[in-house]
Amino acid sequence: MIGCECWCWSSEYEEYLYDQSEPKPYSLPSPLPKWPQGQGFATGTTCLGEIEVVQITEFESVWSCNLLHGKSKGVTFYRPAGIPDDCFCLGHYCQPNDQPLRGFVLAARDTVATRTDLKDGFVQDLVQKLPALIKPLNYSLVWNADSTSGCGYIWMPNPPVGYKAMGFVVTDDSEEPSLDVVRCVREDLTETCEPCDRILAVDSKFSANQFQVWSTRPCERGMFCRGVSVGTFFCSSTYLDSDEELEVACLKNIGSSLHAMPNLRQVHTLIEHYGPTVYFHPDEAYLPSSVQWFFKNGALLYGDSFETGESIDHRGSNLPRGGENEHDYWIDLPNDDDARHHIKGGDMESAKLYVHVKPALGGTFTDVAMWIFCPFNGPATIKVGVVSIAMNKIGQHVGDWEHYTLRVSNFTGELWQVYFSEHSGGRWVDAFDLEFIEGNKSIVYSSKHGHSSYPHSGTYLQGSSKLGIGVKNEVAQSKMFIDSSTKYEIVAAEYLGDGVIEEPCWLQYMRDWGPTIVYDSRSELDKIIDRLPFFVRFSVENLFELFPTELYGEEGPTGPKEKDNWLGDER
Repeated sequence: MIGCECWCWSSEYEEYLYDQSEPKPYSLPSPLPKWPQGQGFATGTTCLGEIEVVQITEFESVWSCNLLHGKSKGVTFYRPAGIPDDCFCLGHYCQPNDQPLRGFVLAARDTVATRTDLKDGFVQDLVQKLPALIKPLNYSLVWNADSTSGCGYIWMPNPPVGYKAMGFVVTDDSEEPSLDVVRCVREDLTETCEPCDRILAVDSKFSANQFQVWSTRPCERGMFCRGVSVGTFFCSSTYLDSDEELEVACLKNIGSSLHAMPNLRQVHTLIEHYGPTVYFHPDEAYLPSSVQWFFKNGALLYGDSFETGESIDHRGSNLPRGGENEHDYWIDLPNDDDARHHIKGGDMESAKLYVHVKPALGGTFTDVAMWIFCPFNGPATIKVGVVSIAMNKIGQHVGDWEHYTLRVSNFTGELWQVYFSEHSGGRWVDAFDLEFIEGNKSIVYSSKHGHSSYPHSGTYLQGSSKLGIGVKNEVAQSKMFIDSSTKYEIVAAEYLGDGVIEEPCWLQYMRDWGPTIVYDSRSELDKIIDRLPFFVRFSVENLFELFPTELYGEEGPTGPKEKDNWLGDER
Protein backbone atom coordinates (compact mmCIF):
# COMPACT_ATOMS: atom_id res chain seq x y z
CA MET A 1 0.00 0.00 0.00
CA ILE A 2 2.44 2.66 1.21
CA GLY A 3 5.66 0.79 1.86
CA CYS A 4 8.86 2.80 1.82
CA GLU A 5 8.56 4.13 -1.70
CA CYS A 6 8.61 7.92 -1.87
CA TRP A 7 6.63 9.70 -4.55
CA CYS A 8 8.22 13.03 -5.43
CA TRP A 9 6.78 16.16 -6.97
CA SER A 10 9.64 17.80 -8.85
CA SER A 11 9.96 21.46 -9.82
CA GLU A 12 9.35 20.71 -13.51
CA TYR A 13 5.62 20.49 -12.78
CA GLU A 14 5.02 24.17 -12.28
CA GLU A 15 1.23 23.89 -12.25
CA TYR A 16 1.58 22.45 -8.74
CA LEU A 17 2.22 25.66 -6.86
CA TYR A 18 2.35 26.95 -3.33
CA ASP A 19 -0.99 28.49 -2.39
CA GLN A 20 -0.88 31.57 -0.18
CA SER A 21 -4.67 31.64 0.26
CA GLU A 22 -5.42 29.43 3.25
CA PRO A 23 -8.86 28.79 4.79
CA LYS A 24 -10.03 30.99 7.65
CA PRO A 25 -11.34 29.37 10.85
CA TYR A 26 -15.10 28.86 11.10
CA SER A 27 -17.39 29.29 14.09
CA LEU A 28 -21.14 28.90 14.44
CA PRO A 29 -23.27 32.06 14.05
CA SER A 30 -23.99 32.37 17.80
CA PRO A 31 -22.16 31.50 21.03
CA LEU A 32 -22.91 28.15 22.63
CA PRO A 33 -25.27 28.12 25.61
CA LYS A 34 -24.25 27.19 29.11
CA TRP A 35 -24.96 23.49 29.15
CA PRO A 36 -26.75 22.03 32.18
CA GLN A 37 -24.43 20.21 34.55
CA GLY A 38 -23.81 16.58 33.82
CA GLN A 39 -21.22 13.84 33.75
CA GLY A 40 -18.69 14.29 30.96
CA PHE A 41 -20.55 16.07 28.17
CA ALA A 42 -18.89 19.24 26.80
CA THR A 43 -16.00 19.06 29.28
CA GLY A 44 -13.32 19.08 26.57
CA THR A 45 -12.06 15.55 27.24
CA THR A 46 -13.33 12.00 26.78
CA CYS A 47 -12.06 8.86 28.49
CA LEU A 48 -11.79 5.84 26.19
CA GLY A 49 -10.64 3.43 28.89
CA GLU A 50 -6.85 3.36 29.16
CA ILE A 51 -6.41 6.62 27.28
CA GLU A 52 -8.07 10.00 27.52
CA VAL A 53 -8.46 12.18 24.44
CA VAL A 54 -8.97 15.88 23.80
CA GLN A 55 -10.30 17.40 20.60
CA ILE A 56 -7.84 19.86 19.03
CA THR A 57 -9.37 22.39 16.65
CA GLU A 58 -6.53 24.93 16.50
CA PHE A 59 -3.93 24.39 13.80
CA GLU A 60 -0.67 25.75 12.42
CA SER A 61 -0.18 25.54 8.67
CA VAL A 62 2.75 23.38 7.59
CA TRP A 63 2.37 23.43 3.82
CA SER A 64 -0.26 24.49 1.31
CA CYS A 65 -0.43 23.47 -2.33
CA ASN A 66 -2.59 24.33 -5.32
CA LEU A 67 -3.13 21.89 -8.16
CA LEU A 68 -4.60 23.89 -11.01
CA HIS A 69 -4.05 27.56 -10.21
CA GLY A 70 -7.48 27.77 -8.57
CA LYS A 71 -8.23 27.99 -4.87
CA SER A 72 -10.88 25.30 -5.21
CA LYS A 73 -8.16 22.77 -6.11
CA GLY A 74 -5.81 23.60 -3.25
CA VAL A 75 -5.25 21.77 0.04
CA THR A 76 -3.40 22.66 3.21
CA PHE A 77 -1.65 20.37 5.68
CA TYR A 78 -1.68 21.36 9.36
CA ARG A 79 -0.11 20.38 12.65
CA PRO A 80 -2.36 20.62 15.73
CA ALA A 81 -1.65 23.56 18.06
CA GLY A 82 -2.36 24.09 21.73
CA ILE A 83 -2.03 20.45 22.77
CA PRO A 84 -2.07 20.16 26.59
CA ASP A 85 1.33 19.42 28.12
CA ASP A 86 0.36 15.92 29.27
CA CYS A 87 -1.17 14.92 25.91
CA PHE A 88 0.45 13.71 22.69
CA CYS A 89 -0.26 14.30 19.01
CA LEU A 90 -1.50 11.27 17.05
CA GLY A 91 -1.14 12.72 13.55
CA HIS A 92 -1.59 15.80 11.38
CA TYR A 93 -4.63 17.21 9.58
CA CYS A 94 -5.44 18.07 5.94
CA GLN A 95 -8.38 19.78 4.27
CA PRO A 96 -9.32 21.54 1.00
CA ASN A 97 -8.77 25.28 0.68
CA ASP A 98 -12.22 25.98 -0.77
CA GLN A 99 -13.94 25.64 2.61
CA PRO A 100 -13.47 27.27 6.02
CA LEU A 101 -10.94 25.77 8.42
CA ARG A 102 -13.07 23.50 10.58
CA GLY A 103 -11.70 20.14 11.47
CA PHE A 104 -10.20 18.35 14.42
CA VAL A 105 -7.62 15.84 15.46
CA LEU A 106 -7.48 14.01 18.76
CA ALA A 107 -4.57 14.21 21.17
CA ALA A 108 -4.20 11.52 23.82
CA ARG A 109 -2.69 10.77 27.20
CA ASP A 110 -2.26 7.47 29.05
CA THR A 111 -4.76 7.51 31.93
CA VAL A 112 -3.24 4.48 33.63
CA ALA A 113 0.22 6.04 33.85
CA THR A 114 -1.17 9.16 35.54
CA ARG A 115 -3.72 7.65 37.94
CA THR A 116 -2.93 7.40 41.64
CA ASP A 117 -6.21 5.81 42.79
CA LEU A 118 -5.57 2.30 41.45
CA LYS A 119 -5.60 -0.71 43.76
CA ASP A 120 -2.44 -2.81 44.03
CA GLY A 121 -3.92 -5.85 42.28
CA PHE A 122 -5.11 -3.77 39.34
CA VAL A 123 -1.71 -2.09 39.07
CA GLN A 124 0.02 -5.48 38.93
CA ASP A 125 -2.28 -6.55 36.09
CA LEU A 126 -1.46 -3.38 34.19
CA VAL A 127 2.28 -3.77 34.70
CA GLN A 128 2.10 -6.86 32.53
CA LYS A 129 0.60 -4.80 29.70
CA LEU A 130 2.53 -2.67 27.28
CA PRO A 131 1.99 1.11 27.65
CA ALA A 132 -1.02 2.51 25.81
CA LEU A 133 1.05 5.13 23.96
CA ILE A 134 4.57 4.82 22.60
CA LYS A 135 6.95 6.66 20.27
CA PRO A 136 7.38 5.36 16.71
CA LEU A 137 10.59 3.52 15.85
CA ASN A 138 11.27 5.87 12.95
CA TYR A 139 9.54 7.36 9.89
CA SER A 140 9.22 6.48 6.22
CA LEU A 141 9.01 9.29 3.70
CA VAL A 142 5.99 8.44 1.54
CA TRP A 143 5.60 11.63 -0.50
CA ASN A 144 7.29 14.95 -1.07
CA ALA A 145 6.55 17.97 -3.23
CA ASP A 146 9.48 20.16 -4.17
CA SER A 147 9.06 23.29 -6.28
CA THR A 148 10.46 26.78 -6.37
CA SER A 149 7.40 27.96 -4.43
CA GLY A 150 7.49 25.60 -1.45
CA CYS A 151 8.22 22.13 -0.13
CA GLY A 152 6.17 19.53 1.65
CA TYR A 153 7.09 16.12 3.01
CA ILE A 154 4.67 13.47 4.33
CA TRP A 155 6.02 10.87 6.75
CA MET A 156 4.56 7.58 7.95
CA PRO A 157 5.38 6.74 11.61
CA ASN A 158 6.63 3.16 11.84
CA PRO A 159 5.17 1.67 15.04
CA PRO A 160 6.74 -1.03 17.21
CA VAL A 161 5.24 -4.52 17.04
CA GLY A 162 1.85 -4.54 18.77
CA TYR A 163 1.12 -0.88 18.01
CA LYS A 164 -0.63 1.08 15.26
CA ALA A 165 -0.01 4.51 13.77
CA MET A 166 -3.00 6.88 13.88
CA GLY A 167 -1.94 9.26 11.14
CA PHE A 168 0.85 10.90 9.17
CA VAL A 169 3.28 13.73 9.96
CA VAL A 170 3.90 16.61 7.53
CA THR A 171 7.04 18.78 7.45
CA ASP A 172 8.35 21.56 5.24
CA ASP A 173 11.90 20.18 5.02
CA SER A 174 13.57 16.86 4.26
CA GLU A 175 14.80 16.18 7.80
CA GLU A 176 13.11 13.21 9.42
CA PRO A 177 10.74 14.36 12.19
CA SER A 178 11.58 13.89 15.84
CA LEU A 179 10.27 10.73 17.45
CA ASP A 180 8.60 12.99 20.04
CA VAL A 181 6.21 14.48 17.46
CA VAL A 182 3.58 11.71 17.61
CA ARG A 183 2.61 8.63 19.54
CA CYS A 184 1.47 5.24 18.32
CA VAL A 185 -1.31 3.37 20.13
CA ARG A 186 -1.36 -0.18 21.45
CA GLU A 187 -3.19 -2.33 18.91
CA ASP A 188 -5.93 -3.60 21.24
CA LEU A 189 -6.97 0.03 21.83
CA THR A 190 -7.56 0.59 18.11
CA GLU A 191 -10.00 -0.40 15.38
CA THR A 192 -9.66 -0.52 11.62
CA CYS A 193 -10.55 2.57 9.62
CA GLU A 194 -11.40 3.24 5.98
CA PRO A 195 -11.01 6.10 3.49
CA CYS A 196 -13.94 8.49 3.49
CA ASP A 197 -13.83 11.77 1.52
CA ARG A 198 -11.04 12.27 -1.02
CA ILE A 199 -9.17 15.48 -0.24
CA LEU A 200 -6.42 15.43 -2.88
CA ALA A 201 -5.84 13.47 -6.08
CA VAL A 202 -2.65 13.89 -8.12
CA ASP A 203 -2.97 12.83 -11.75
CA SER A 204 -0.74 9.96 -12.78
CA LYS A 205 0.32 11.80 -15.96
CA PHE A 206 3.05 13.42 -13.86
CA SER A 207 4.34 10.15 -12.41
CA ALA A 208 4.22 6.40 -12.72
CA ASN A 209 2.13 6.41 -9.54
CA GLN A 210 -0.98 8.29 -8.54
CA PHE A 211 -1.15 9.97 -5.17
CA GLN A 212 -4.29 10.52 -3.13
CA VAL A 213 -5.18 11.92 0.28
CA TRP A 214 -8.36 10.89 2.11
CA SER A 215 -10.09 11.63 5.37
CA THR A 216 -10.75 8.50 7.42
CA ARG A 217 -13.51 7.03 9.55
CA PRO A 218 -14.03 3.78 11.50
CA CYS A 219 -15.01 0.81 9.33
CA GLU A 220 -17.78 -0.17 11.71
CA ARG A 221 -20.09 2.66 12.74
CA GLY A 222 -23.35 2.71 14.63
CA MET A 223 -25.00 3.02 18.01
CA PHE A 224 -23.16 0.06 19.56
CA CYS A 225 -19.85 0.41 17.68
CA ARG A 226 -16.79 1.66 19.56
CA GLY A 227 -14.57 3.04 16.77
CA VAL A 228 -13.46 6.66 17.34
CA SER A 229 -12.41 8.92 14.48
CA VAL A 230 -9.02 10.54 15.13
CA GLY A 231 -9.49 13.28 12.51
CA THR A 232 -6.21 12.55 10.72
CA PHE A 233 -5.79 11.74 7.02
CA PHE A 234 -4.61 8.76 5.02
CA CYS A 235 -2.52 8.94 1.86
CA SER A 236 -1.39 6.42 -0.73
CA SER A 237 0.47 6.27 -4.02
CA THR A 238 -1.15 2.97 -5.04
CA TYR A 239 -4.64 1.81 -5.90
CA LEU A 240 -6.70 1.02 -2.82
CA ASP A 241 -8.36 -2.37 -2.70
CA SER A 242 -11.71 -2.15 -0.92
CA ASP A 243 -10.81 -5.15 1.25
CA GLU A 244 -7.32 -3.92 2.09
CA GLU A 245 -6.68 -2.84 5.68
CA LEU A 246 -5.12 0.60 6.01
CA GLU A 247 -1.77 1.00 7.73
CA VAL A 248 -3.27 3.63 10.01
CA ALA A 249 -6.08 2.95 12.47
CA CYS A 250 -8.70 4.73 14.51
CA LEU A 251 -9.13 4.58 18.27
CA LYS A 252 -11.43 2.26 20.19
CA ASN A 253 -13.52 3.22 23.19
CA ILE A 254 -13.10 0.33 25.63
CA GLY A 255 -14.58 2.26 28.56
CA SER A 256 -17.41 0.61 30.47
CA SER A 257 -19.66 3.67 30.10
CA LEU A 258 -20.23 6.40 27.56
CA HIS A 259 -19.62 9.12 30.13
CA ALA A 260 -19.33 11.92 27.54
CA MET A 261 -22.87 11.43 26.24
CA PRO A 262 -25.37 14.13 27.27
CA ASN A 263 -27.88 13.52 30.06
CA LEU A 264 -31.58 14.14 29.47
CA ARG A 265 -31.50 17.81 30.50
CA GLN A 266 -28.55 18.39 28.19
CA VAL A 267 -30.37 16.64 25.34
CA HIS A 268 -33.33 19.00 25.70
CA THR A 269 -30.95 21.97 25.69
CA LEU A 270 -29.26 20.65 22.54
CA ILE A 271 -32.57 20.36 20.71
CA GLU A 272 -33.78 23.76 21.92
CA HIS A 273 -30.52 25.35 20.79
CA TYR A 274 -29.98 23.58 17.45
CA GLY A 275 -33.45 22.34 16.40
CA PRO A 276 -33.88 23.26 12.71
CA THR A 277 -36.92 24.85 11.11
CA VAL A 278 -38.42 22.51 8.51
CA TYR A 279 -39.92 24.33 5.52
CA PHE A 280 -42.46 22.74 3.19
CA HIS A 281 -42.94 23.74 -0.43
CA PRO A 282 -45.56 26.47 -1.07
CA ASP A 283 -47.53 24.00 -3.23
CA GLU A 284 -47.26 21.06 -0.85
CA ALA A 285 -50.58 19.23 -0.61
CA TYR A 286 -49.44 16.34 1.59
CA LEU A 287 -48.33 17.81 4.91
CA PRO A 288 -47.15 16.06 8.08
CA SER A 289 -49.14 15.20 11.17
CA SER A 290 -48.56 13.57 14.49
CA VAL A 291 -48.87 9.80 14.60
CA GLN A 292 -51.69 10.14 17.12
CA TRP A 293 -53.68 12.39 14.75
CA PHE A 294 -53.19 9.82 11.96
CA PHE A 295 -54.63 7.07 14.14
CA LYS A 296 -57.49 9.18 15.53
CA ASN A 297 -58.59 10.24 12.05
CA GLY A 298 -59.30 6.82 10.70
CA ALA A 299 -56.09 4.93 9.84
CA LEU A 300 -56.81 1.19 9.74
CA LEU A 301 -54.73 -1.88 10.55
CA TYR A 302 -54.93 -4.74 8.04
CA GLY A 303 -53.54 -8.25 8.22
CA ASP A 304 -53.45 -11.44 6.22
CA SER A 305 -56.02 -12.93 8.61
CA PHE A 306 -58.28 -9.84 8.71
CA GLU A 307 -61.49 -9.65 6.70
CA THR A 308 -61.67 -5.87 7.19
CA GLY A 309 -59.44 -3.16 8.58
CA GLU A 310 -59.39 -2.50 12.32
CA SER A 311 -59.31 0.90 14.00
CA ILE A 312 -56.05 1.78 15.73
CA ASP A 313 -55.92 3.11 19.27
CA HIS A 314 -54.47 6.66 19.30
CA ARG A 315 -51.41 5.39 21.19
CA GLY A 316 -51.00 2.42 18.85
CA SER A 317 -51.46 0.02 21.76
CA ASN A 318 -53.32 -2.54 19.63
CA LEU A 319 -50.63 -2.70 16.94
CA PRO A 320 -48.49 -5.86 16.81
CA ARG A 321 -45.16 -5.27 18.52
CA GLY A 322 -41.64 -6.46 17.74
CA GLY A 323 -40.81 -9.49 15.67
CA GLU A 324 -39.82 -9.76 12.04
CA ASN A 325 -41.53 -7.82 9.29
CA GLU A 326 -43.03 -10.53 7.10
CA HIS A 327 -45.44 -8.05 5.50
CA ASP A 328 -48.35 -9.83 7.18
CA TYR A 329 -49.66 -6.56 8.67
CA TRP A 330 -50.00 -3.10 7.15
CA ILE A 331 -51.69 0.24 7.78
CA ASP A 332 -53.96 1.93 5.24
CA LEU A 333 -56.17 4.99 4.92
CA PRO A 334 -59.88 4.91 5.86
CA ASN A 335 -62.32 3.54 3.27
CA ASP A 336 -64.50 6.65 3.10
CA ASP A 337 -63.39 8.95 0.26
CA ASP A 338 -63.83 12.16 2.25
CA ALA A 339 -61.92 10.73 5.21
CA ARG A 340 -59.14 9.52 2.89
CA HIS A 341 -58.84 12.96 1.30
CA HIS A 342 -58.78 14.64 4.72
CA ILE A 343 -56.09 12.38 6.18
CA LYS A 344 -53.87 12.66 3.09
CA GLY A 345 -53.52 16.41 3.69
CA GLY A 346 -52.01 15.94 7.15
CA ASP A 347 -52.34 18.31 10.10
CA MET A 348 -49.66 20.92 10.72
CA GLU A 349 -51.06 21.84 14.12
CA SER A 350 -50.38 18.40 15.55
CA ALA A 351 -47.18 17.71 13.58
CA LYS A 352 -43.96 17.29 15.54
CA LEU A 353 -40.47 15.78 15.23
CA TYR A 354 -39.89 12.40 16.86
CA VAL A 355 -36.38 12.31 18.30
CA HIS A 356 -33.97 9.40 18.68
CA VAL A 357 -30.75 10.25 20.53
CA LYS A 358 -27.82 7.85 20.19
CA PRO A 359 -24.02 7.62 20.48
CA ALA A 360 -21.88 8.05 17.37
CA LEU A 361 -18.20 7.33 16.73
CA GLY A 362 -17.61 5.54 20.00
CA GLY A 363 -19.50 8.06 22.10
CA THR A 364 -17.37 11.04 21.07
CA PHE A 365 -20.35 12.48 19.16
CA THR A 366 -24.10 12.47 19.73
CA ASP A 367 -26.52 11.89 16.86
CA VAL A 368 -29.92 13.53 17.28
CA ALA A 369 -32.09 11.86 14.62
CA MET A 370 -35.33 13.81 14.07
CA TRP A 371 -38.12 11.85 12.36
CA ILE A 372 -41.14 13.42 10.69
CA PHE A 373 -44.31 11.55 9.73
CA CYS A 374 -46.54 12.36 6.75
CA PRO A 375 -49.74 10.33 6.26
CA PHE A 376 -49.28 10.35 2.49
CA ASN A 377 -46.47 10.68 -0.06
CA GLY A 378 -47.68 12.41 -3.23
CA PRO A 379 -47.03 11.54 -6.88
CA ALA A 380 -43.65 12.29 -8.41
CA THR A 381 -42.78 14.87 -11.05
CA ILE A 382 -40.48 13.65 -13.83
CA LYS A 383 -38.05 16.09 -15.42
CA VAL A 384 -36.87 15.50 -18.99
CA GLY A 385 -34.56 18.31 -20.04
CA VAL A 386 -36.53 21.53 -19.64
CA VAL A 387 -39.88 19.69 -19.53
CA SER A 388 -41.50 18.70 -16.22
CA ILE A 389 -44.24 16.04 -16.28
CA ALA A 390 -46.46 15.42 -13.25
CA MET A 391 -47.25 11.73 -12.74
CA ASN A 392 -50.74 10.57 -11.78
CA LYS A 393 -49.80 7.78 -9.38
CA ILE A 394 -46.09 6.95 -9.61
CA GLY A 395 -44.45 7.76 -6.28
CA GLN A 396 -47.62 7.67 -4.17
CA HIS A 397 -47.73 5.65 -0.97
CA VAL A 398 -49.30 5.71 2.49
CA GLY A 399 -47.28 6.42 5.63
CA ASP A 400 -44.12 8.39 4.80
CA TRP A 401 -41.29 8.51 7.36
CA GLU A 402 -38.38 10.90 6.68
CA HIS A 403 -35.62 12.23 8.90
CA TYR A 404 -32.56 14.40 9.31
CA THR A 405 -29.81 13.99 11.91
CA LEU A 406 -27.80 16.51 13.91
CA ARG A 407 -24.28 15.37 14.82
CA VAL A 408 -22.91 17.15 17.90
CA SER A 409 -19.40 16.99 19.35
CA ASN A 410 -19.42 15.59 22.89
CA PHE A 411 -16.17 17.45 23.59
CA THR A 412 -17.76 20.90 23.29
CA GLY A 413 -21.46 20.49 22.50
CA GLU A 414 -20.86 22.13 19.12
CA LEU A 415 -22.98 21.23 16.10
CA TRP A 416 -20.65 19.55 13.63
CA GLN A 417 -22.79 18.25 10.76
CA VAL A 418 -26.37 17.63 9.67
CA TYR A 419 -27.43 14.57 7.69
CA PHE A 420 -30.16 15.13 5.10
CA SER A 421 -32.14 12.02 4.15
CA GLU A 422 -32.88 12.04 0.43
CA HIS A 423 -35.18 9.14 -0.49
CA SER A 424 -33.00 6.01 -0.69
CA GLY A 425 -29.81 7.78 0.39
CA GLY A 426 -28.66 11.09 1.80
CA ARG A 427 -25.59 13.13 2.65
CA TRP A 428 -23.77 14.81 5.52
CA VAL A 429 -23.45 18.58 5.30
CA ASP A 430 -20.88 20.45 7.40
CA ALA A 431 -22.13 23.22 9.67
CA PHE A 432 -20.43 25.92 7.60
CA ASP A 433 -22.53 24.93 4.57
CA LEU A 434 -25.88 25.17 6.34
CA GLU A 435 -28.44 27.98 6.17
CA PHE A 436 -29.18 29.40 9.62
CA ILE A 437 -32.46 31.10 10.38
CA GLU A 438 -31.98 32.13 14.01
CA GLY A 439 -28.89 31.75 16.16
CA ASN A 440 -27.50 28.26 15.60
CA LYS A 441 -30.79 26.86 14.27
CA SER A 442 -30.45 25.72 10.67
CA ILE A 443 -33.02 25.27 7.91
CA VAL A 444 -34.20 21.94 6.51
CA TYR A 445 -36.13 22.04 3.23
CA SER A 446 -38.70 19.28 2.65
CA SER A 447 -39.28 18.40 -1.00
CA LYS A 448 -42.70 18.77 -2.62
CA HIS A 449 -44.76 15.55 -2.33
CA GLY A 450 -41.72 13.36 -1.53
CA HIS A 451 -40.64 15.02 1.76
CA SER A 452 -36.92 14.26 1.36
CA SER A 453 -34.60 16.73 3.10
CA TYR A 454 -32.22 19.26 1.55
CA PRO A 455 -29.96 22.00 2.96
CA HIS A 456 -30.75 24.71 0.39
CA SER A 457 -33.74 25.80 -1.68
CA GLY A 458 -33.88 24.90 -5.37
CA THR A 459 -34.49 21.87 -7.58
CA TYR A 460 -32.66 18.57 -7.09
CA LEU A 461 -32.68 15.83 -9.73
CA GLN A 462 -32.74 12.18 -8.72
CA GLY A 463 -31.73 10.21 -11.78
CA SER A 464 -29.29 11.08 -14.58
CA SER A 465 -28.04 14.64 -14.13
CA LYS A 466 -25.89 14.20 -17.23
CA LEU A 467 -28.96 13.58 -19.39
CA GLY A 468 -31.17 15.89 -17.37
CA ILE A 469 -33.68 13.09 -16.79
CA GLY A 470 -34.99 11.99 -13.41
CA VAL A 471 -37.32 12.67 -10.51
CA LYS A 472 -37.67 16.37 -9.76
CA ASN A 473 -37.38 17.37 -6.09
CA GLU A 474 -38.45 20.97 -5.54
CA VAL A 475 -37.79 22.75 -2.24
CA ALA A 476 -38.54 26.31 -1.15
CA GLN A 477 -39.56 28.37 1.88
CA SER A 478 -43.22 29.00 2.58
CA LYS A 479 -45.58 29.88 5.39
CA MET A 480 -45.82 26.17 6.19
CA PHE A 481 -43.05 25.12 8.57
CA ILE A 482 -42.30 23.29 11.82
CA ASP A 483 -39.87 24.64 14.41
CA SER A 484 -38.30 21.42 15.70
CA SER A 485 -36.66 23.25 18.62
CA THR A 486 -40.10 23.50 20.23
CA LYS A 487 -42.30 20.90 18.52
CA TYR A 488 -40.57 17.62 19.30
CA GLU A 489 -40.92 14.48 21.37
CA ILE A 490 -38.00 12.33 22.48
CA VAL A 491 -39.08 8.75 21.75
CA ALA A 492 -35.82 6.86 22.33
CA ALA A 493 -32.40 7.30 23.93
CA GLU A 494 -31.27 3.78 24.82
CA TYR A 495 -27.91 4.84 26.27
CA LEU A 496 -29.68 6.69 29.12
CA GLY A 497 -30.85 3.37 30.54
CA ASP A 498 -34.15 1.62 31.11
CA GLY A 499 -37.09 3.75 32.17
CA VAL A 500 -35.58 7.16 31.39
CA ILE A 501 -37.48 7.49 28.09
CA GLU A 502 -40.78 5.65 27.71
CA GLU A 503 -40.95 4.59 24.08
CA PRO A 504 -44.43 4.96 22.54
CA CYS A 505 -46.36 1.82 21.61
CA TRP A 506 -46.39 2.65 17.89
CA LEU A 507 -42.57 2.75 17.81
CA GLN A 508 -42.56 -1.01 18.46
CA TYR A 509 -44.68 -1.65 15.36
CA MET A 510 -42.14 -3.27 13.03
CA ARG A 511 -44.47 -3.95 10.09
CA ASP A 512 -45.55 -1.87 7.11
CA TRP A 513 -46.98 1.64 7.53
CA GLY A 514 -48.69 1.37 4.14
CA PRO A 515 -49.92 -1.29 1.73
CA THR A 516 -47.73 -2.78 -0.97
CA ILE A 517 -48.11 -0.83 -4.22
CA VAL A 518 -47.30 -1.84 -7.80
CA TYR A 519 -47.56 1.01 -10.26
CA ASP A 520 -48.49 0.75 -13.93
CA SER A 521 -45.22 2.50 -14.71
CA ARG A 522 -45.11 1.50 -18.36
CA SER A 523 -48.25 3.44 -19.34
CA GLU A 524 -47.14 6.54 -17.44
CA LEU A 525 -43.61 6.44 -18.87
CA ASP A 526 -45.01 5.97 -22.36
CA LYS A 527 -46.43 9.47 -21.95
CA ILE A 528 -42.92 10.77 -21.28
CA ILE A 529 -41.44 9.02 -24.32
CA ASP A 530 -44.14 10.48 -26.57
CA ARG A 531 -43.15 13.99 -25.50
CA LEU A 532 -39.42 13.52 -26.13
CA PRO A 533 -37.77 14.78 -29.31
CA PHE A 534 -37.14 11.91 -31.70
CA PHE A 535 -33.35 12.05 -31.39
CA VAL A 536 -33.39 11.61 -27.59
CA ARG A 537 -36.16 9.04 -27.29
CA PHE A 538 -35.53 6.02 -25.11
CA SER A 539 -37.17 2.66 -24.91
CA VAL A 540 -39.25 2.17 -21.77
CA GLU A 541 -36.67 -0.33 -20.50
CA ASN A 542 -33.82 2.17 -20.84
CA LEU A 543 -35.88 4.92 -19.24
CA PHE A 544 -36.58 2.67 -16.24
CA GLU A 545 -32.86 2.56 -15.48
CA LEU A 546 -32.69 6.34 -15.02
CA PHE A 547 -35.14 6.49 -12.11
CA PRO A 548 -34.99 5.21 -8.52
CA THR A 549 -36.48 1.75 -8.15
CA GLU A 550 -39.12 2.84 -5.63
CA LEU A 551 -40.99 4.62 -8.44
CA TYR A 552 -42.08 1.34 -9.99
CA GLY A 553 -43.71 -0.16 -6.95
CA GLU A 554 -42.72 -0.90 -3.39
CA GLU A 555 -43.65 -2.75 -0.29
CA GLY A 556 -45.24 -0.58 2.35
CA PRO A 557 -42.78 1.79 4.06
CA THR A 558 -41.52 0.81 7.50
CA GLY A 559 -41.23 2.86 10.68
CA PRO A 560 -38.08 4.39 12.21
CA LYS A 561 -36.97 1.30 14.14
CA GLU A 562 -36.95 -0.80 10.97
CA LYS A 563 -34.55 1.57 9.20
CA ASP A 564 -30.87 0.61 9.03
CA ASN A 565 -29.79 3.90 10.57
CA TRP A 566 -31.73 3.27 13.79
CA LEU A 567 -28.84 1.13 15.00
CA GLY A 568 -26.32 1.88 12.26
CA ASP A 569 -24.74 4.99 10.82
CA GLU A 570 -26.39 7.09 8.14
CA ARG A 571 -26.01 5.85 4.56
